[in-house]
Amino acid sequence: MVKLENNKKIKVGILGGTFDPAHKGHLEISKQAKKLLNLKNVIWAITKQNPFKDISKSNLKNRIQFAKKLIAKNDFIKIRFYEEKISSNRTIDLINYLKKDKKYELYFIMGADNLINFHKWHKWKSIVKKCNLLVFDRQGYKAKSLKSVTYNGVNKKRLSFIKFKKVNISSSQLRKV
Repeated sequence: MVKLENNKKIKVGILGGTFDPAHKGHLEISKQAKKLLNLKNVIWAITKQNPFKDISKSNLKNRIQFAKKLIAKNDFIKIRFYEEKISSNRTIDLINYLKKDKKYELYFIMGADNLINFHKWHKWKSIVKKCNLLVFDRQGYKAKSLKSVTYNGVNKKRLSFIKFKKVNISSSQLRKV
C-alpha cells in the first residue's frame, strides 16, 4: 500500500486501445506523459476489440506479450486487460472501476486522431468529468482535432493538448507492412 502525503492523489495515466501492434509511439507518449505530469504509472489498458475499428488481426495474448516486450525496463508502464474483470470494453466502465480507489487521479491519454471522434464514445462527457484528457498531437490531425466537438465542448482545465516531438508511426501503418 502506498502511503499518501497530505492526502495527495497518485497520478495515473491510462492509454487504452487494441495495441495491434504496440509500437514506439505508444511508448514515447507514455514517457512524455509521465515526465510532463509526474505520473506514477501509465496503464496500457489493452482491449480485445475497438468498437470503431475492424476486427483485430492478432490475438489478445500475442498483443499483450508483444507490448510487455516493447516496454522492457520501463516499469512505470503496466500492461493490463480489464474487460473480463469489469465485463465491458467501454472506457467509462474502466474509468469508473479505477475511480473506486479514491487515491488515484486519472489522466486518459490519447492521440489527436482519437479526439476528432471522441464525442461518439459511450458517455464521453462523463469520461471528461471523471479524468483529465491528455491529447498528444499527431501528424496531420491537429487542425481537425482543435475544431472537434469534444475540444470545443469541454472545460479546457480538463483537457491538455500536448505538443511533442512526434513519432510518425501508427498501428494501422504497421499492420499494412
